[in-house]
Amino acid sequence: MFTVISRIFHFGFKNFWRNGWLSMATVAIMTLALFVFFSLIIFGVVTKAAAASIQDKIDISVYFNTNTSEDEILNIQQSLQGLSEVQSVDYISQAQALAIFTQNHANDQTITQAVNELDNNPLEASLNIKAKDPSQYGDIASYLASPDLAQYIDSVSYTQNQDVIERLAKIVSTVEVGGYVVTLLLALIAGLVVFNTIRLAIYSNRDEIGVMRVVGASNSLVRGPFVVEGMICGAIASLASLIIAAPALYLTSPYLDVFIPGLNIFQYFYTHLGQLLLYELLFGVVIGALSSWVAVRRYLRN
Repeated sequence: MFTVISRIFHFGFKNFWRNGWLSMATVAIMTLALFVFFSLIIFGVVTKAAAASIQDKIDISVYFNTNTSEDEILNIQQSLQGLSEVQSVDYISQAQALAIFTQNHANDQTITQAVNELDNNPLEASLNIKAKDPSQYGDIASYLASPDLAQYIDSVSYTQNQDVIERLAKIVSTVEVGGYVVTLLLALIAGLVVFNTIRLAIYSNRDEIGVMRVVGASNSLVRGPFVVEGMICGAIASLASLIIAAPALYLTSPYLDVFIPGLNIFQYFYTHLGQLLLYELLFGVVIGALSSWVAVRRYLRN
């Protein structure tokens, strides 16, 4: 068994070097396919970051009557935090609301002077609520409309922002579904390209396969070297695709950070390099080996 395996690997490496330009062409096509596969992974990361960035900008604010006590507001905050739909609830007191308002209008002398002349704070305390999913804001708004809570509430921003929230929720959903569809489509295309390229490499060696069959070589000994050759092409292509991707990500990372603040795609690439290399190797080696195995079957049946 060891002798057969060693011969298979020996002839596999020998075929790879002997085929020369065809092997290089196969590696080049597989590199493009693996680069597409890698791009799909990065596209998924960017899509999730974009969806998270959009969701982070969505919230609803609940403004309380000025005569509502802080204890009542804190009790409502606690009840909201107990809802399964709620991710976080931030309390902004009247004093904090006035401080934020003053800071936002620090350059407007008229507003600043008017605020300084006020005897009482006219701003209302509020709760900023973030849901786990944008589609759940309607349920939260319905909960706040219950008679036990509505008596303390002056207004809820969901009514005014409902159309915007629903549109953003659809965008998030569309981006996620679109990412899965594109991933599936491009992965299928990449697999077909690699399969046909490997078949071309095996077709050029059809006479050798015929000779091996005539002298009584077993199926595993005939198929094995081509499978090994496909695995070699896949392994080399996986390394090449990452080498090509590194400078591309380095150059595009600053532009992505402008559109999606906090996303450093090159840092993600660097910190997840081992994991990405493993994915590329698995994809490349499996596609190369499987394509070679399937492609050589027709000659073994003759």
